[in-house]
Amino acid sequence: MKFPEDFKFGTSTSAYQIETSFEHDWKGVTSMDGHIFDQTTAHEKRWEEDVNLIATLAPQYRMSLMWSRLQRAPFADFDADAKQHYHQVLDRLRTKNVEIMMVLHHFTNPVWFSQLGGWEKKENSAMWLDFVKKLVEEFGDYISSWNTFNEPNVYACFGWIVGKFPPFKNNIILAAKVVKNMGLAHNEAYQIIKQKYPHHPVGISHNAAVFSAENVWGIIPAKLSDMWFMEFVPSHFEKVDFFGMSYYARINHDPLPVTMITTPEKLKSSGKDHDDMWEYYPEGLRENVLRYWKKYQKPIIITENGICTKDDEKRGKAIYDYLSIIHQLISEGIPIQGYYYWSTWDNFEWALGPTFQFGLCSCHWETKERNIKPSGHLYSKIAHSKEMLAFTSQE
Repeated sequence: MKFPEDFKFGTSTSAYQIETSFEHDWKGVTSMDGHIFDQTTAHEKRWEEDVNLIATLAPQYRMSLMWSRLQRAPFADFDADAKQHYHQVLDRLRTKNVEIMMVLHHFTNPVWFSQLGGWEKKENSAMWLDFVKKLVEEFGDYISSWNTFNEPNVYACFGWIVGKFPPFKNNIILAAKVVKNMGLAHNEAYQIIKQKYPHHPVGISHNAAVFSAENVWGIIPAKLSDMWFMEFVPSHFEKVDFFGMSYYARINHDPLPVTMITTPEKLKSSGKDHDDMWEYYPEGLRENVLRYWKKYQKPIIITENGICTKDDEKRGKAIYDYLSIIHQLISEGIPIQGYYYWSTWDNFEWALGPTFQFGLCSCHWETKERNIKPSGHLYSKIAHSKEMLAFTSQE
């Protein structure tokens, strides 16, 4: 299977999950597996090694810069040391010919932003937009494309409905308000980027899932989840040059979601294939690509996709499964422009913790030593050659 010459293969991380925490609203949070969100993978100390890994794995890289580290107060100038550090990282990536997709908001805010009410208050958007403007001015020459927001549906749902992310609330009215405020901020950020870099593609990353019913009791909850997660939230982020989409799972309801996180025995007993978090359902990628292509008629980039498992053989098979679907969709005329695997190396998986592993590279939690897994070598071959042979067991 040969992919188009202009198809972009990359890997993806977020600064917050790989750098040591710095005065943001996730610092100190205890994850489900008992780890404290703080040290993560010490990327800021091992960045030179990490740049080599990134360049080895793929020609593109989707990343973010830590807002709280760069901007220590509302409307403040960027911290000189943090600014210099990120220049070093981005400059080294450029020397390795790695193209950058920059994410401007990835779930996390400075403590000072959260203390002022965060995204619940429309007027606070001006603070984030100031960060965006300064980042575009300071680092824009390194960047090829942009995500304004990473998965705003996950952010609002888990922060204000499920209550698993900061600020740990259960208020669907506030969740809708947060979505609306972020959508308005996205539209302004789009203009900020376009004024400086009119030819840079700008989009978001929308988390797409397949919501289905396990039984009659799950029909209405699945429909409500789909309506909110898949229709209501993305309708606020339609000013885009491409539709960025992440995909990981099908989530059945009975009436509550059936996952390896919340109801592992139920999912196991169902006989459905699964990873360490959800049902494994690659066909859902096809279903959602076709759904959003039909709706928006925008080029599509898979901004995140991967599998949470310690079985690296299964990870290699997942790469083949997903890329086979993408290749077929391209052959059918669907304009899929790129694919970014999540994640470059094992990191801190938000409220779940570091024992939930997506990485193409391992990261020893105590020593921070990195090693490319067999799946990483497999992906590297595909990403650099843009060609994929039939899947065979990894050597």
